[in-house]
Amino acid sequence: MNKTNAMRQLDKAKIPYQALEYEVDENDLSGVHVAAQIGVPVEQVFKTLVARGEKKGIMVFCIPAAQEINLKKAAAAVGDKKIEMVHVKDLLGLTGYIRGGCSPIGMKKKYPTYMDESLKEHEEITISAGVRGCQLKVNAAALADFVGAVLCSLT
Repeated sequence: MNKTNAMRQLDKAKIPYQALEYEVDENDLSGVHVAAQIGVPVEQVFKTLVARGEKKGIMVFCIPAAQEINLKKAAAAVGDKKIEMVHVKDLLGLTGYIRGGCSPIGMKKKYPTYMDESLKEHEEITISAGVRGCQLKVNAAALADFVGAVLCSLT
């Protein structure tokens, strides 16, 4: 597999990671499917969601893959009245990533990033490598620190 932008940024920051490749199922892009494929407990697989706030603009949320984001909690956490998910068709233009391959590392712009506080329960988590078919297993605290994430309750 070729190095992704996310991998290059982690290499540059000297943050160790393990690339875990998996078979992509176009009918099932869920994190539950990914967890089963890579042999990692589903609560350690985090998905990356992109949302737009009324006041705050674009922001990034990382939550456990089997869970849904609570938009009211997320809005409260970021200090906005209302946030909504970015439409899939806008994702590539905003982030440089496609649905199912969105990573909190290496987006086109540096957006405010929020990670679910359950991250603290794990030494390592996986996130997308920035392409479908590859997850990066990385130290949870190092990742949160690297992306400048605010830890809060999002689910």
